[in-house]
Amino acid sequence: MKNKRKALLIILSLLVVTGLTTGFFAFQETRDFRLAKNMDIFFSLLREVNTFYVDDIDPDKVIKSGIDNMLKTLDPYTVYYPESDVEELSFMTSGKYGGIGSLVRNNGDYVIVSEVYKGFPADLAGIKPGDLLKKVDGVSLKGYSTDKVSEKLKGIPGTEITITIDRNGAEKELKLKREKIAIPPVPYYGMIDSKTGYIRFTNFTQGCIDDVKNALVSLKSSNASQIILDLRGNPGGLMNEAVEIVNLFVGPGNEVVSTRGKVKTFDESFKTGKAAIDEKIPLVVLINRGSASASEIVAGAIQDLDRGVILGQRSYGKGLVQITRPLSYNTQLKITAAKYYIPSGRCIQARDFSHPNEDGSVGVIPDSLIKEFKTRNGRVVKDGGGIAPDFDIATEILSQVTTELYLRNLIFDYATRYFWAHPEVKTPENFAITDKEYNDFKDFLKSRNFSYKTNTEESLNELIETAKKEKYYEQNKELFASLEKDLSHSIDKDLDNFRPEIVDLIEDEILRRYFYEEGALAAGIKKDELVKRAAEILGNSKMYDSILKGTQGSILLSEKQTSSKSGRKAEIN
Repeated sequence: MKNKRKALLIILSLLVVTGLTTGFFAFQETRDFRLAKNMDIFFSLLREVNTFYVDDIDPDKVIKSGIDNMLKTLDPYTVYYPESDVEELSFMTSGKYGGIGSLVRNNGDYVIVSEVYKGFPADLAGIKPGDLLKKVDGVSLKGYSTDKVSEKLKGIPGTEITITIDRNGAEKELKLKREKIAIPPVPYYGMIDSKTGYIRFTNFTQGCIDDVKNALVSLKSSNASQIILDLRGNPGGLMNEAVEIVNLFVGPGNEVVSTRGKVKTFDESFKTGKAAIDEKIPLVVLINRGSASASEIVAGAIQDLDRGVILGQRSYGKGLVQITRPLSYNTQLKITAAKYYIPSGRCIQARDFSHPNEDGSVGVIPDSLIKEFKTRNGRVVKDGGGIAPDFDIATEILSQVTTELYLRNLIFDYATRYFWAHPEVKTPENFAITDKEYNDFKDFLKSRNFSYKTNTEESLNELIETAKKEKYYEQNKELFASLEKDLSHSIDKDLDNFRPEIVDLIEDEILRRYFYEEGALAAGIKKDELVKRAAEILGNSKMYDSILKGTQGSILLSEKQTSSKSGRKAEIN
């Protein structure tokens, strides 16, 4: 009996051990099994849809849609590129593509040229902003989106293309040869006073270090003893280029950024490896909400190493690293593989994609999880939400009338008319709209029957409609009539009240016609309050040093801007 009980205990023990072991391996295999199971379901579903759906399906379109929606559940930076879109990925990293060198945007039935790049085929062929694109190689572009027109204009460098434009009501046919288009990452640099050099840097594409370095060396040869590096609106790009940019101002052996991810082979520390161009020259870096990714690495490293002062708005907050992986049939996957950390040890990622809300939205990193870090000099800096500048900016949004004029392309159209009526503008720096020309702009708006309702008027109209439905309007009719009178606006009055900001946009748009982006920037920085403030900080050595030592409190500045300007859709061709 004892032997039987002993044998039973042994068997039960073995069963328990076996069960635990099986459970352990089952736990390990659960994720792979679920993946295999769902892949099987997906293929089965696709097969059934392809067989039984009432109409023929487009496999490429269906699969692309499925992949895109799957990746949307991860983050906006993990993207699938089919073979037809791989060139777009190449442009993002290299800044180069085959095309004619222009920007286009929607304008009714046809797209319109909004900008041309100096020295490229569109410019050399005489294409100007404001030209309507009617045909490409004889094919009408009526009703085409900017994306479709862009596809028509782009192509293999060296191939010919025939474009039909409409300029001021007259059609003209032009023959062009596509070239490799490289967007300059430094569209402008120059001296803004006798000792202050300014560099406008717009994208971290392959080889951009050469352009920034050449600009810095050139400015120093022009006796620049202090530098403003403008990263406003720079969306980032290649990480290794960011390290090289920091290396211009920081000597060898300093960590600029490190990466950490699930795949440990991608964990790496990136340090400066060369002698700096100038380790001592006073430096101010300008950033705003449009400064992201590699821009934040540069600004953050400069701040953490106490190498310069950061001025502007808090940056975007993208602390994620993407790599590209080749897939079957010449397709590509850009995937988030790691997070990056700047010298103080902080990650500046602002949104927590790993913990989405129930409705699918993604919130910012909560205050309870934000940690403090210290710069090389012991200044306190924080993670979880972009780079906070040493000098904060209170953003002043443009007035509604100015925004309406911009979004409706009335400023653009007036600039086009001005260009064809004025054969020459001598220099961008001295150009200014006169009183007579501003009155001409007002007459132009009248000829276009420009009108708009303020948000206050729109809200009042909604209130009146609600009051009528709920039968409160009649008994309060006089009150509503009084409100309508008090809250109504005058377009002429608005155009006078907000003339300075409207004129700034008109002058910028006109100068781009004559002197391209470079000329508009050269004129713009003369009136840029943030650039002026940066020069003041650089010119006050006591203030500059106290900021880097952490003894200078934050200063609140004000800078006008419009959030709508970047919203006007444009395609590069």
